[in-house]
Amino acid sequence: MKRISILTAMLLSFVFAHAQTKQFTLEEGWKFSKGDFENGAQTNFNDSKWEMVTVPHDWAIYGPFDKEVDKQVVAISQNNEEEATEKTGRTGSLPHIGDAWYRTNFELPNYEKGSRVLVVFEGAMSDPQVYVNGQTAGEWGYGYAYFNIDITDLVKAGESNLLAVHLSPKALSSRWYPGAGLFRKVRIIVQPESHFKLWNTFVTTPVVSDDLAKVNIKTKVSGENLKLETSIKDASGKVLVSKSTDEMFGDEFEQNIALENPKLWSPESPVLYYAVSKLYDKNGKLQDEQTTRFGVRTISYTPENGFQLNGKTRKFKGVCLHHDLGPLGAAVNKAALRRQIQIMKDMGANAIRSAHNMPSMEQLELCDEMGMMFLAESFDEWKKPKVENGYNRFFDEYHEKDIVNLVRATRNHPCIVMWSSGNEVPDQWGSDGVKRAKALQDIFHREDPTRPVTVGMDQVKAVMESGFGAIMDIPGLNYRTHLYKEAFERFPQGLLLGSETASTVSSRGVYKLPVEIGHSKTYEDGQSSSYDVEYCNWSNLPEDDAVLQDDEDWVIGEFVWTGFDYLGEPTPYDEYWPSRSSYFGICDLAGLPKDRYYWYKSRWNTEESTIHVLPHWNWRGMEGDTVPVFVYTSYNTAELFLNGKSMGKRSKNKSSKLERYRLMWNDVVYQPGELKVVAYDDNGKTADEKVIKTSGKPYQLVLDADRTTLDANGKDLSFVTVSVVDKDGNPCPTATNQLTFKVSGAGKYRAACNGDATSLEMFHLPTMKLFSGKLVVLVQSTEQTGNITLQVKGKGLKSGNVTIKSE
Repeated sequence: MKRISILTAMLLSFVFAHAQTKQFTLEEGWKFSKGDFENGAQTNFNDSKWEMVTVPHDWAIYGPFDKEVDKQVVAISQNNEEEATEKTGRTGSLPHIGDAWYRTNFELPNYEKGSRVLVVFEGAMSDPQVYVNGQTAGEWGYGYAYFNIDITDLVKAGESNLLAVHLSPKALSSRWYPGAGLFRKVRIIVQPESHFKLWNTFVTTPVVSDDLAKVNIKTKVSGENLKLETSIKDASGKVLVSKSTDEMFGDEFEQNIALENPKLWSPESPVLYYAVSKLYDKNGKLQDEQTTRFGVRTISYTPENGFQLNGKTRKFKGVCLHHDLGPLGAAVNKAALRRQIQIMKDMGANAIRSAHNMPSMEQLELCDEMGMMFLAESFDEWKKPKVENGYNRFFDEYHEKDIVNLVRATRNHPCIVMWSSGNEVPDQWGSDGVKRAKALQDIFHREDPTRPVTVGMDQVKAVMESGFGAIMDIPGLNYRTHLYKEAFERFPQGLLLGSETASTVSSRGVYKLPVEIGHSKTYEDGQSSSYDVEYCNWSNLPEDDAVLQDDEDWVIGEFVWTGFDYLGEPTPYDEYWPSRSSYFGICDLAGLPKDRYYWYKSRWNTEESTIHVLPHWNWRGMEGDTVPVFVYTSYNTAELFLNGKSMGKRSKNKSSKLERYRLMWNDVVYQPGELKVVAYDDNGKTADEKVIKTSGKPYQLVLDADRTTLDANGKDLSFVTVSVVDKDGNPCPTATNQLTFKVSGAGKYRAACNGDATSLEMFHLPTMKLFSGKLVVLVQSTEQTGNITLQVKGKGLKSGNVTIKSE
């Protein structure tokens, strides 16, 4: 299937335009260069030697890694630090700082007098300055913000028009890897004289029953003497009901449409509807048309019932996610986002928090379709800075505009069930911060009165004293589990949200002996233990949160920090080099599950049974030493066997925090061979078992593609897990072989990632070491149909191959 050209009308992420409004995604044909070119906006500027790129694009992800990039000497207050120390890797050690230009030409179709032309950005990192045909069109501040600029007076129909964008990400502007460039979509919209205003249709379902839903649609338009006709369709395109009106209140139509026998949106059944709206003039001539996708659902938050979706109480089993996509950087890719969401759903998660920034349109579209509730966050800073050049630079001028655009552009997504106006802002102290919190919440309420607002609050004592926490719709606590009870009693809302929890650290497949619970532990190899007992001085074990979530009805859920590792913020190794990505993830940077994934799955995924054994059983030279064995399982009882000999049964014990959720054999003496765990149901009968074995030498590479059929659109991805096994097919969990990758046929090599936070190998080069026996290769489709073959080789290993179809 050939990719649609940039001048073909494309779907707007939530309001899809047909009929009169035309939209064009500017994806291909961009020229890019680093540097501050004085005449880079001019039509006669010579850009012939610039790099050709596609947008979305992140220039920094191609590296190289360098410890000097954004090296910061700082005391991180969020980490309870009082003395400034040198931090390397805090923003990923990738070259995201400096000036750069993007330039592209586009042609517009002929359009009638009175039409308007907009250029729409869904994210530009950062400080974008926009020029059209050599003239200044406008600028913005926040790199994560959606914004649009009216360029009607600067463009000409039927001619080539030049769009140039200057970006200048600054040092000391972020606490994590922000990426750099036009990392989200750029579109041109041509609107007729009478049209639906961009981001100004709001669909709600204020009344819902089994038999009937009231669908309220508020639509702002430009023009006079107009008539609006709206039809509601199901996913098959069947028209379910239609209604028309010619009554306008100012520039707004309002319709209430009765939808019979509605199917409700939920994580288990993410049913979507489509409101097709047509705008006619007084003579009955069609002026504009749009389709708004929405879901029928209700939400409520009360002390009596906690959080309810569609009238049923449920808790948030959520994860926080930064915006980067590991080896792809910050550039949005829908296939990569879909994989992330699916991995989290398979674990049993039902919600995502966009931390600490505005989400991409693609992420929200997928959450609607796949059934994942969403907490949409806006800012990591307000007026008071965390970093010198953070959002504090923009707050006074932009905070209202940024919130308005966020809410209006995304409020029709049924997945969004809550807004967040900030995260761990230093404004939590003092009366000025309380006033800012109230003012920001009021803006959210004005733009969307249907959803509550929270803030991730880490200074719990301060917000108790100042009243900050008391004014929030939903008090969100980041960590501080020891203060939950006091906060609940002090705050008037009658409920609490774990807006950020755990921050347990681990490296996939790395196990440190002896096993000791502790915070801020570091080792010479720059790794953290995957026994899941290490955390930061401001965070805690996952069990601390689980006890509150499971035992207290007034705790309405949690968002774990984090679902996936991300670039930057390598705590507890932010003073260690090399280390350039996080250790917090339930999955590593490649998306491979760590052991902790199965700890959460054993609690959250009630549809499947879970039985997971750790550590691996390759401990050459440690024969006779003690190697504890943990089991994460949905069963209450299991028995461990080592080489056929029982090590005893263990049952979960509610009176012990660790033993409540883990089965532990702490005194196992290592012998090579076979570990077998047999799980028993509540009647004492064998229900499941898991076996791991000591492996021999690495012998053969094994490839497992998450998708074996791709769309031939030049963007689709297959994530191929590469592992190594011995001659008997047993995984080799400590293998670190250097591998090379070759892609042939109707695809190309895109990137690789092994999940090692200390690796300085570049993702886009076709070679990488295994880490703990595994890595992931990303294969990308082209616009050609046919077979794609990935071959992976390693010295002394039998090579592996996988074939993927592109159609």
